Amino acid sequence: MNAKLILEDGTSFSGRAFGWTGSVAGEVVFNTGMVGYPECFTDPSYKGQILVLTYPLIGNYGVPPEQSMNGISSFFESNQIQISALVVAEFSANFSHWGGSRSLDRWLQSQKIPGLAGVDTRLLTQKLRSAGSMLGKVIYENRDVEFYDPNRDNLVAQVSIENPIHYGEGSALRSPEKRDRKRVAVVDCGCKNNIIRSLVERGLAVTAVPWNWPFENERFDGVVLSNGPGDPKMCNETVKTVRRLLDKETPIFGICLGSQILALAAGAETYKLKYGHRGQNQPCVLVGSKRCFITSQNHGYAVNEETLPPDWQPWFFNANDGTNEGIRHRNKPFMGVQFHPEASPGPVDTAFLFDEFVKLI
Repeated sequence: MNAKLILEDGTSFSGRAFGWTGSVAGEVVFNTGMVGYPECFTDPSYKGQILVLTYPLIGNYGVPPEQSMNGISSFFESNQIQISALVVAEFSANFSHWGGSRSLDRWLQSQKIPGLAGVDTRLLTQKLRSAGSMLGKVIYENRDVEFYDPNRDNLVAQVSIENPIHYGEGSALRSPEKRDRKRVAVVDCGCKNNIIRSLVERGLAVTAVPWNWPFENERFDGVVLSNGPGDPKMCNETVKTVRRLLDKETPIFGICLGSQILALAAGAETYKLKYGHRGQNQPCVLVGSKRCFITSQNHGYAVNEETLPPDWQPWFFNANDGTNEGIRHRNKPFMGVQFHPEASPGPVDTAFLFDEFVKLI
């Protein structure tokens, strides 16, 4: 079946349909990763977006099975596909991998996610880099839909959990024999599973809480502000909560959207990037050094470091465009990074930041 991608400026890309054959709309963005599409598609930060993958062949190693360990999915970053649609140059209908349990086509069909193959993704990516991320829609059999801007909605509220979930014996912390285990709250703004894994593996008792969870009657040894989709300014309730937490001086670690929320709570400003940073090959430099880390990223907004209060300082910057990639307080245990130290499937250059957070606790 033939289908097409139509951008808001009228540009059209024709291709072949796979996955679910329905028409959808969203924000068109691109990702430069070469592997890890199962993890990528289930990342809640992609909520409301039509994803273009620049790597030419997708689907060749299939999709891993549904299984979990310690209550956390073993292979996916959430319990469902989060992207609105997928656009690729070449789609592999057959797969060959020891861990593959089904084809990408079958997986997309099961969760009603449309796919479009045979598109010149190189040309499309060049256009998005030039014009910036654009609204678009994938149309099948002329079943048209209206353009939709997901950034106008509170996407975090759509992907966050509704009630607290405990990991790493987090629910047993009230008993005397468990009081020596440090207790960490993860504010779920669209949290990737590997953030939870990374904390539990370091011996922490983790409680994931909703994006608007009140902390007034809770005591934690540390707080992690997770990644998530959309404009951080939509998370006004979270920003207000974090502002109160800053007065308590409990160690805080913001990741991706969490770093932006931390900056807003501190009094800084955020802004929308032209086309965002998405992929596993983003170079980030430690401020004041020549040390560069290769990082995984997925965001469309950034912190304006020129608006940081005097007590805060830039921590990392992007070697490609110079944008801010991290902030930290000069004296207190508050820090945030724009990239993903829990990167799954990788790279793991910055995983040591979880160890630094544990030391702060």
